[in-house]
Amino acid sequence: MSDSSPLPPVRLRAEAELARDALATPLLSRAARLARWAGPETRVGAGGELVEEQLPAAAEALGLTGEGAAGGTSGTAAGTATGGVVEGVTAEDAAALASEAWRVAVDTGLVEIVDPDEEEGSAVTPGDALALLTSGAPRDVLGVWLAALEAALADASVPELDGLVDAMESGGEIDFSELDWDPDAEAEFLDGVLGNLYLLTVSEDGPGDGPVPLPALAASMIVPDDMGEPTNDVLEQVSDAMMRLDDQFRVLEPVGLVEYQPVDEALMTDAEENAAAGDTATPGGAGSGPVVDDTDVTRYGMVRLTPLGLYGMRARLQEAGLVAPAVGDLADKGADVLLDGTADYPPGAALAETEQWLARHEPLAAARELLAAARGADRGAPLRRLRCQQALSLVGAAAEPALREVLDDAELGGLARVWLTERGAAQVPAPSEEMVFWLTIDTVAAQLAAEGNSAELRGLVEGLAQQHRGFFDAAWRVGHPATADVLEAMGRIHPDKRVAKEARKAAFKARSQKGE
Repeated sequence: MSDSSPLPPVRLRAEAELARDALATPLLSRAARLARWAGPETRVGAGGELVEEQLPAAAEALGLTGEGAAGGTSGTAAGTATGGVVEGVTAEDAAALASEAWRVAVDTGLVEIVDPDEEEGSAVTPGDALALLTSGAPRDVLGVWLAALEAALADASVPELDGLVDAMESGGEIDFSELDWDPDAEAEFLDGVLGNLYLLTVSEDGPGDGPVPLPALAASMIVPDDMGEPTNDVLEQVSDAMMRLDDQFRVLEPVGLVEYQPVDEALMTDAEENAAAGDTATPGGAGSGPVVDDTDVTRYGMVRLTPLGLYGMRARLQEAGLVAPAVGDLADKGADVLLDGTADYPPGAALAETEQWLARHEPLAAARELLAAARGADRGAPLRRLRCQQALSLVGAAAEPALREVLDDAELGGLARVWLTERGAAQVPAPSEEMVFWLTIDTVAAQLAAEGNSAELRGLVEGLAQQHRGFFDAAWRVGHPATADVLEAMGRIHPDKRVAKEARKAAFKARSQKGE
């Protein structure tokens, strides 16, 4: 994703609702419970971690021990979460969950580690962030959750590494070359995957609130856009990426970033049996991963960003320098900012943003402000007028005086006549031929800026040439700043070679007339 091109705007829930979601996430709620449980007697190690002797008590404080945990056989550290209590986990898993929650409490400032002196060692006090969870504003709560998200993302970027201890150097640092693991590359890969998931979610032609199949998400990072049939090597990389993402999304679900349906473990068993038999089928046909059954892609993992996850990803993208707007950002701005700001928005998002803007304005005043902002001869002016026309279509009859006021305006008169005629207004003066052609050029210029060479624009161009004989003979004389550009585009778009040639000749005349 480019750091200069804006992403499609995201539709976020209210911060108060998102803050409630954040407080209910298993990871943050456990971290908060441990922060309240900790006291003067709580002891930690040199890195701020709970000493091993205190993990059972911490697990008990989280409700991870007792009858539910004693007989647990869960193969994951997550277990089954119900109201913040995890049932059916082993004692080892309970200790791991408690240790994870404590790390998050430290990383988010819910607890602070103090060193009173060398003899007594480190001790614990409540952190400033703990009070924010109960008495802070929704944005304060979300700030704490964002810190928890960063901690979870850091954990998700660390794979399960066999022989980790053996690979430690004498100085206590990890020899990454022996582990075949690049932490920066791993974090960058996960960021890329989550960025693609965000883009798929906010794009109007994406799945929206629906889940994304894990194979498709992995392929979006591995398979080149210009590759036809993926090679066996590429497919094997996709399979490996799926397995990495399966582990990572399991880690990220408890922090509330995603809802995740994991890869069916039965598929892994099948894959191991196939590998033992010499069958190396993978998603798409090759490699060492699970065989994809196209009839039930959900077995290979399904993931979607939660509403809270959308908020978190937008915050991270903005921090990384990307333009990541949200619907409602422009609602309190002027009409000029609205029209320019929605210029690159998809139609649905532009409509939603405009509706929020209009809801804060009186209809007649809004119409006048929109019309004033739509004026101009710069390259962005045609698209502003198109957005203005779309906005005015949402305004009722109260806006009529504003439209009548611009009937004689060279730039807005045609637009005003269209609005009045569509609403059956009386005494609408007929436009001059010059105004008709000017409005036509302006409309095509706006469509070019909004959609490029779309099917809708091609249809418009073909219709103009077919319905108006001598169109190009008259069009090149139009005193619109975009006349030559529009005629050149019509020459590129029109499928009839003769008509296309006429358009190009007209464009040449238009440029010559302007002295270009």
